[in-house]
Amino acid sequence: MTTPPSSLPYEIDVQAVKQLLDSGHSFVFVDCREPDEYEFCRIEGTRLLPIKQVSEWLPAFEAHKGEHIVIHCHAGRRSFRLTEMLRQLGFDKVQSMRGGINAWSNEIDPQIPIY
Repeated sequence: MTTPPSSLPYEIDVQAVKQLLDSGHSFVFVDCREPDEYEFCRIEGTRLLPIKQVSEWLPAFEAHKGEHIVIHCHAGRRSFRLTEMLRQLGFDKVQSMRGGINAWSNEIDPQIPIY
């Protein structure tokens, strides 16, 4: 059984994302930061899709419209903005990871540097 789109909140916390990863839940994990930020530190398994280049990658990304998508950035602002944008375009199962990679570093993996 799938979760109805309306029941997914716009944000998901890092603990819930970690549970999704650990359980093997299938979802698209997107990092919407810039390439230099991604090179400095990243969460393993994420896909870099910079928010500033959304017009370039969005056409191909349409294939993921029905999938669960979790987006993160540095602290949560860009990913929330991208979540809003994608929801307006019909991506009903997209969520922003609250607190971004900084929260991930603080709560899940302290090996990831905070910047």
